[in-house]
Amino acid sequence: MLVAAAVCPCPPLLVPEVAAGAAPELDAARAACTDALGVLAASRPDRLLVVGPAGQSGRGPHPEGTRGSFRGFGVDLGVRLGTGNSGPEALARELPPSLAVAAWLLERSGWSQAPMEGLGVGEPLAAERCVAIGREIGGQQGRVALLVMGDASACRTLKAPGYLDERAAGFDADVARALGAADVVALKTLDAELAYELKASGRAPWQVLAGAAENTGLAGTLLYEDAPYGVGYVVAAWS
Repeated sequence: MLVAAAVCPCPPLLVPEVAAGAAPELDAARAACTDALGVLAASRPDRLLVVGPAGQSGRGPHPEGTRGSFRGFGVDLGVRLGTGNSGPEALARELPPSLAVAAWLLERSGWSQAPMEGLGVGEPLAAERCVAIGREIGGQQGRVALLVMGDASACRTLKAPGYLDERAAGFDADVARALGAADVVALKTLDAELAYELKASGRAPWQVLAGAAENTGLAGTLLYEDAPYGVGYVVAAWS
């Protein structure tokens, strides 16, 4: 069963080497992510599942030991999901960027509480399927914790990746409220089409979380909400 969850944004800019001179601008977001991971560690899970948005090549399971890198963002920096041995399946795959950021956060926090694996979720995946995947996770034996990666809208300012969309601020406020309150119903009913139009990569992973958290009674805490670079970033912890 699900015993705790952390929700973090997944911009590669969270990694200081990628952000370079702009690194201090996301110090508060990094600190909030560290706090969220602390909540996961305190839950004493038997297993950690990291869920994040992924393109076609990064969808599906990523066993412990799977490697990723930030070379595509101009930095020769590699990461690995967990400390387990890299078996043939792990060696045959590469982490999508969202899970590479998660691996970096976990390495930075010194995570050693439980073994882990990753799950790349396609951004267009229907809400019903996301919730069903979450229910499967929540129904597993043992104490399961989730680290859920994803960004809110990318349309908050004129210079945002998706340009300015007047609907973005309201969408992000609804997301932040739902994640901060552990509102499973609100997350399940997020408008997938609107999320797509606003380039919100976190919609599908958040709905996986909603399915996993059904009937758990977890309470949420909003740790961070801002829109640097015109992209909505939310950090929350559920326990």
